[in-house]
Amino acid sequence: MGFYITFIIFITVIIFIFSSKIFSPIPYFPSQPVDIPKIIKALNLKNNQTVFDLGAGDGIIIFAAARSSFQQKLRTKFIAVEINPVLILILLLRRLFHPNKKNIKIVYGDIFSMNYQKLLTFNFSLLTFYLYISPWFLEKVIENCKMKNKNFNVVSYMYPVKSLKSKEKIIQGKNSIFIYNL
Repeated sequence: MGFYITFIIFITVIIFIFSSKIFSPIPYFPSQPVDIPKIIKALNLKNNQTVFDLGAGDGIIIFAAARSSFQQKLRTKFIAVEINPVLILILLLRRLFHPNKKNIKIVYGDIFSMNYQKLLTFNFSLLTFYLYISPWFLEKVIENCKMKNKNFNVVSYMYPVKSLKSKEKIIQGKNSIFIYNL
């Protein structure tokens, strides 16, 4: 009987976290596995690059990109930003067993108000933001990504960034992948 009550409480807490606007303002939808190679190609991994995965979810993209970078012997840094504590736990556990874990940083934070410049504690020549978030939040996040005198790239999965339409390149997979070089 005690096990069932504990299990019901655990499931209730998980449901609360995933439905709470505080812990999960953007619904969790994993990227399509069939599109992962195309997303990695769109990220255009290079030495001295920092890749931010904003709203990283379970980390499927950041860990696949970090594995690709590791296999190519690139000095690419990866920063996964997530606000959902359950998904942060999953990210931390996955990082423990990743071959490129020294280049992966997991950050608990709000993608709408975070100061990304403060997270860059190393030299970089290229900055890339990967986004797979609700389309009505894209503009707000892009505005927050802008840094003084820094150019950056944006890779948006499934949803275009309307204000960047003139700089848009599209890779077609199961879902569209939008690339913007700013």
